[in-house]
Amino acid sequence: MSEKDMFITTWEREFQTTLKILKALPMDKVDLKPAEKSKSAKDLAWTFVGEEGVIIDGVCKGKIDFMSMPPPPATFQEVINTYETTHKSNVDRVKALTETELNSPIPWMIAPKQMGQVRRADVLWTAVMDNVHHRGQFSVYLRIAGAKVPSIYGPTADEPWM
Repeated sequence: MSEKDMFITTWEREFQTTLKILKALPMDKVDLKPAEKSKSAKDLAWTFVGEEGVIIDGVCKGKIDFMSMPPPPATFQEVINTYETTHKSNVDRVKALTETELNSPIPWMIAPKQMGQVRRADVLWTAVMDNVHHRGQFSVYLRIAGAKVPSIYGPTADEPWM
């Protein structure tokens, strides 16, 4: 299996898990903010959509522009719908990248306020790990909202395996 195939397989699996977590939020809790500095549940959910789009676009073009991240739609359901539809086209864009493109460097953050040259494939892997990080945050929102937390990598109090 090539690195690209392994990446896409991992990314697709993580996407399905993230979607399951997003769909577990009660619609009356989309404005939940666990702390003053926290994003609302809706805005945190938009992070999955917006960052994926900006990073995939930047990896394909050779430069990532977070200022191009679109504002969230009006409703939480639109966030979920947009995530489902744009993810498919993002996967197709990554599938179209050549090995040469995936192995070529682009500007990327390597430390606070410091940019460096990072291989495009490594930027993609970092994006998936960042998604996992934000999903962990979102699972805490679910618990605070009184929602059931679905299994992510194993059982939860709400979805035991045994």
